[in-house]
Amino acid sequence: MDGQRSEKLRRYWDNSAASYDGVMARFDRYLARDSRQWVCSRAWGDVLEVAVGTGLNLPLYPAGTRLTAIEWSPGMLRLAQQRRAELGVEAELREGDARSLQFPDGAFDTVVCTFSLCAIPDHEQAIAEMHRVLRPDGVLLLADHVVSTAWPVRVVQRLAELVTVPKGGEHFRRRPSQRLPAAGFEVTESERFKLGLIERLAAGKRA
Repeated sequence: MDGQRSEKLRRYWDNSAASYDGVMARFDRYLARDSRQWVCSRAWGDVLEVAVGTGLNLPLYPAGTRLTAIEWSPGMLRLAQQRRAELGVEAELREGDARSLQFPDGAFDTVVCTFSLCAIPDHEQAIAEMHRVLRPDGVLLLADHVVSTAWPVRVVQRLAELVTVPKGGEHFRRRPSQRLPAAGFEVTESERFKLGLIERLAAGKRA
């Protein structure tokens, strides 16, 4: 993806930061249910959250985890930093690109990404980077909206992408779980619900 397109998408998410929590509150209530808690409760050790957004997951991690999180959008990151201060949570929050993680190989026990691979440019490269920074016994924890199992919903998703992909890079018909085996992961736990719209999973890093 060229730099001009990347900057356009970054500005879009910067401009969306102020309204993001309200949108996600409705999304979590009616579609995602407890997916954030499901994912974060399974995190352990040194944790990297990719695309932390405004920090909605910050209060959900188990005691004893050591959290580092990155976010592409400076506007989102500022809100996450404010939330961290308000909660009194210990976490290192920094600006970063999921497609090129600035961490050494095998740096983390857990990598978390919730409702973000849908909008990360080149999500396959992001998954490859998540694999790289995980330790050999590490776990990848994902939740996202994915292509539906119901064909009428898939039609709506395809029409929606005519607007959302050019505008903000948001895809409704991706399904990250299908990319994991080729990237070196083995799915060990998964759930899918709401006409297949929501998928959450845990995957181990294969040797």
